Amino acid sequence: MGEGVKATLARPIQLADEVAKQCGAAKCFRSECAELKARADKIAALLRQAARADLYDRPAARIIAGAAQALAKASSLAARCASGHPRLRRFFTLSPAAGFPRTVTLLDTALEDVAWLLRISSPHPGADDDDGDGDGDLRGLPNIAQNEPILFLIWDHVARLHTGGLAARADSAANLASLARDSQHFAKLIIEEDGVPPLLRLLKEGTDEGQEAAARALGLLGCDAESVEKLVHAGVCSVFATALKEPPMRVQAAVADAIATLTDQSTTCQELFAQNNAVRYLVGHLASGTIQEHSRYSVGSSTSKNSAAASQPMTSLHSVVLAKTLSMRHGGDRDTSSTDDPPRMSNGSKADQDAKRNQMQSVVQSAMAAKTKTNGSLVQHFRPQLGTSGSSGRGAREVEDPETKAHLKAMAAKALWKLARNHLDVCKSITDSRALLCFAVLLEKGDGGMGTWVQHFSAMAIMEICRVAEHSLGLRQSAFKPSSPAAKAVVDQLLHIVSKGDFDDLLLPCITALGCLARTFTASETRMIAPLVVLLDEREPLVTKEAVVALTKFSCTENHLHVNHCKAIVDNGGARHLVQLVYLGDEVQIEALILLCYIALHVPESEGLAQAGVLAVLLWASKQAHMVQDMRVEVLLPDAKGRLELFQSRAGSCYHCQEEEDQCNQASRAQRRHLEAVAVVVTVVVAKDELQRGRSRSWHRSSEDAASGCVERRRRH
Repeated sequence: MGEGVKATLARPIQLADEVAKQCGAAKCFRSECAELKARADKIAALLRQAARADLYDRPAARIIAGAAQALAKASSLAARCASGHPRLRRFFTLSPAAGFPRTVTLLDTALEDVAWLLRISSPHPGADDDDGDGDGDLRGLPNIAQNEPILFLIWDHVARLHTGGLAARADSAANLASLARDSQHFAKLIIEEDGVPPLLRLLKEGTDEGQEAAARALGLLGCDAESVEKLVHAGVCSVFATALKEPPMRVQAAVADAIATLTDQSTTCQELFAQNNAVRYLVGHLASGTIQEHSRYSVGSSTSKNSAAASQPMTSLHSVVLAKTLSMRHGGDRDTSSTDDPPRMSNGSKADQDAKRNQMQSVVQSAMAAKTKTNGSLVQHFRPQLGTSGSSGRGAREVEDPETKAHLKAMAAKALWKLARNHLDVCKSITDSRALLCFAVLLEKGDGGMGTWVQHFSAMAIMEICRVAEHSLGLRQSAFKPSSPAAKAVVDQLLHIVSKGDFDDLLLPCITALGCLARTFTASETRMIAPLVVLLDEREPLVTKEAVVALTKFSCTENHLHVNHCKAIVDNGGARHLVQLVYLGDEVQIEALILLCYIALHVPESEGLAQAGVLAVLLWASKQAHMVQDMRVEVLLPDAKGRLELFQSRAGSCYHCQEEEDQCNQASRAQRRHLEAVAVVVTVVVAKDELQRGRSRSWHRSSEDAASGCVERRRRH
């Protein structure tokens, strides 16, 4: 109980004593005053008992304020009865008889509320019994919570978290988790009513069921950024990180799920969880049982010095890890002071350390010998004991069922996905460990059909890491260099999923990840273009858009191999698909046009662009108002159109299609023949007309001569 609550108890205790004293000296309505005195004495006794108890502060403040208000009204009524008015004055004053029933009701309500407060704030017999619930059902409904019963439920469960037994606390935590899941308003009420500290205490000290319920409840309480901030100030990050180190696995899975939920709501948690080594513990859970060599936190980023081991074919992801470990062991370049090594729980003697080192060397050598005998296929003969980086011992994991193990891996992958989002330091911490290789293995094999989302969460985690690496040269050079086995394994799995092209939860993040890694591939690495181009042909709009965006990252000017990638896109028939998308793709018109502009800028002399009619598409797009309004199109389109006109305008507008050119030539020849025939006809008609006109003139001339001769002869006669 806080000092503020103790200070508020002084006033109602004084009022209760004053009411009892005044009622004892009453000169009128003595029977009614006796009832007031009896209730005031009971309230005073309960208030003194509350002063010695450890009260639940939130309901205590409301209940004590209500009791003080009821006692103040009773004191005013008792003072009038104790003053002793004269007979004549009674006729001119209000009689207190009408106020007694209401005052008694108020005192009864305050009495019940104070009794309820003491009842929920005090341990009950059997509360410390772990085998049963000594508290029973809900311990009555206080009158103060009649208008809001949910508030009473929250008070009761939070009080049981303070005073109940382990079983009762686990049940209350589960009930609070259910309330928080139903409504964000209920979740905020739980935080406001100080429900977070007892949940954190239960997560540290409770039974397995109680810890799991507390972890789920704390994750559900982070319904928005404001709520997460309150949880962070309460110390939830350090408690979660500590819980990730200790079994059982179902508690660790619930904690990992809660970490993912809190990180998704607020970016403040990312740095705090990273400072508390949560990333290390999550990677430890992800690697356990996923890759064969997991005694160290890091796979090791140094380049192998053993060329013989490096030249052996890597037929599986497990062999990649073992070969890497063998090269590090035999190369003699292992740095014992490396920060990648996890802190050890205890320091044994030198003889014990040498024995462990020799045992590990013999294990690796035997595994490599088995690999050689089976022509490169690794046979798993052992399962080394887990280290101390966020993992429980081998015995604790052996007793867990496969479904729980798969669920823990899925939740660990989900938490790493959320933690890696737009956070460079977390991504470096993940890539410096063996997490990338674990993600590749989980993408390949899944969770064994246990009904979890481990493949989807692994793909999303890879996508977020690749998004950060796209804008970080250091991360690209350290995590996705071409010689890295983990990077090769990840790229192989991404290409495998994209090549299948099945529209599921894995396809979109894998396409995005490949696009973000566009600047990490070498000039000879062109196998990722063809699967992306195939996705442009009559696929789902989301898939087509992601494929176009990924190909744009390969062909943009910032990519130093943009010319090679643009040629590969055209050679695989991408120009024809992009022309159709610009004309008909409503949702991807702009993105397809931008990709076409990049290709036209970098390979304008390509015959494939001419055959696809890209210049006509760019000319058409330049007249579309909704396209040219985009800033990217406004910058790229004029230059792309100018480059195509420069390289592809030698044969006029009909150059782009040989069939159209032949048709135009045939039309020209037919038109010339038609004009020649028309000219001949016109010439014949004109000649005939001239001939007729000549004959007519000669006849008229002879007629005139004959007529003039007749006239002359008549004149003579």
